[in-house]
Amino acid sequence: MIITQQKGFDEIIKHLKSGSKVFIVGCGECSTVCQAGGEKEVLDMKKKLQDSGYIVVGYAIPQAPCIATHVKLMLVKHKKEIENTDEILVLTCGLGVQSLIENMKCFIPVHVGCNTLFIGTVDSGAKEFFEVCSACGDCTLEYTAGICAYTQCPKSILNGPCGGMEGGMCEVDKEKDCVWVLIYNKLKEQGRLDLMEKIYPAKDFSKHRKPLRRILK
Repeated sequence: MIITQQKGFDEIIKHLKSGSKVFIVGCGECSTVCQAGGEKEVLDMKKKLQDSGYIVVGYAIPQAPCIATHVKLMLVKHKKEIENTDEILVLTCGLGVQSLIENMKCFIPVHVGCNTLFIGTVDSGAKEFFEVCSACGDCTLEYTAGICAYTQCPKSILNGPCGGMEGGMCEVDKEKDCVWVLIYNKLKEQGRLDLMEKIYPAKDFSKHRKPLRRILK
């Protein structure tokens, strides 16, 4: 899941022209769970904009705005509203914003309403989010019981734990379990402690040169 957080209202409207006509785009997946761009947040934003003198001509919440087919269907369904708008406000991750811009056939300004924070998981109550993956392009989860030390260790140590670990806790954050202790315990449960003896080389950052591209054959 891509974790997002809605920008402050004052920051959002400083990019909109006073009294302009606005179309709002939300997200039916990640931003809905993050309470940054689901139906409730879109309707709240609609009311705030109207109360501030803007004209909201419509809104849409495609299931996954990062997928081109979902965006294209939305653009067709709301063609008249979008053609009648001055600006579009997008309450999605950065991927959703760029997907919309790429698939639009008109030159309407698109404004960003959310900050994209990280790739993560969500707890059972959908109240807390945890960063678990850095999309580094050089995955070692096979050797670390599915726990990413590169992401979850504040020092990104690949051969741990470090000398600062005390009582199983991280020296950077005393309330956080050392990720390498978690890895050790998980590997022990699985009878795979031999993997702790493996020396991991430094990350191959050539696999994470930006911008990356992958083509399916």
